[in-house]
Amino acid sequence: MKLSIAFVLTLFFSLKLIAQASIPDNYKLIYSQDFEQPQVINHFEMTDPNAWRIGKGENGNCMELFKQSEYISVVRSPFNIAMIKDVLVGDFIFEIRLNQNGREYSHRDLCLMFGINNPSNFYYTHIASKPDDKAHSIFIVNDEPRTSIVSKRNNGANWGDKDSWHTVRVVRKVEEGAIEIYFDDMTTPIMEANDTHFKSGYLGFGSFDDTGKFDDIKIWAPELIKAKARFFN
Repeated sequence: MKLSIAFVLTLFFSLKLIAQASIPDNYKLIYSQDFEQPQVINHFEMTDPNAWRIGKGENGNCMELFKQSEYISVVRSPFNIAMIKDVLVGDFIFEIRLNQNGREYSHRDLCLMFGINNPSNFYYTHIASKPDDKAHSIFIVNDEPRTSIVSKRNNGANWGDKDSWHTVRVVRKVEEGAIEIYFDDMTTPIMEANDTHFKSGYLGFGSFDDTGKFDDIKIWAPELIKAKARFFN
């Protein structure tokens, strides 16, 4: 059955409106980044600045993790991290475009970090092709090697080929302890967890073992807690 262009466009904009409607009324857009200006790389603190660069994305520039970081974590946790320096939040919605351009294998991943208090205290979601006790889950790093805290998850993420891009969203509600991860479909989370250890923290992105590209960051929150951080270097 052929679909008319008008129908496809109507469906596209309807889905876009549904996604936007899920932003609570008391949230505001506190940070947005498209990486079109090369100097914005200075907004981030990396575990290894030499592993990151401004690269070419789907539509213009992006942030690219192009090699493994030379970094030894305090406890077992992701090695490749770029943290947004000046965005400290409690409740938030963190949306980003991701391109995983590595080889296909069960742990093929990109990660989003949140609740970052220091290099050994934070949460992260490891989005991978297949789930197990070390992959495709939500983890806490709390002065010991990362531990999975996921309560529900799907069977893995389809990253597609090296040119495929995906929209990912992390939703955090501190008092409820709720953590939800969305992958392309903003109506049904691919992972959920409940934890109340970290009430606020910084946000970041990267990978455990792989490479990838990151673009079009949007962060909504009820408020922005102003602070400057320097953790990894």
